Amino acid sequence: MTNIQTRNDATQAKPTAERRGGTHLTIEKLMAERSEMLTLFCRVAGLEPFEHYRGKIPAKELLQEFCQVLVDYLAAGHFSLYERVANGTERRRSVADLAAQYYSRISDSTQAALDFNDKYDGENFEIAMSFQDDLSRLGEILAGRIEMEDRLIDEIRR
Repeated sequence: MTNIQTRNDATQAKPTAERRGGTHLTIEKLMAERSEMLTLFCRVAGLEPFEHYRGKIPAKELLQEFCQVLVDYLAAGHFSLYERVANGTERRRSVADLAAQYYSRISDSTQAALDFNDKYDGENFEIAMSFQDDLSRLGEILAGRIEMEDRLIDEIRR
């Protein structure tokens, strides 16, 4: 019986280890997307509209690149990390509870970032007079989102 019990324990542990390994890969992808987005955010924040960045990339192109990476970052979180919570497939109660606490605020931050993207990405856009205010507001929203994500990631890694 001991051999059967040991084999069953190993069989049950393997899916959990695989799920956790997949979760860690998801977190790594999210962190990489976040890092790239923050780097571009800082570059965009330091530019005057439509001036060249070190003589190579027009601000419009940099802003479009930022918007694309921003959407990729949002998708990395939404379609991997948060989707498990929204679908009710997260098994650890502490993670599910924390995610449920943050989900509506994270969802609101997603919508605000998508609104920014809709306003400033694309071929036929003009930098609004409110661009710096919009970018500042987006920065505050992203900072709050990142704080919640970090708390959730810490709980997942426990």
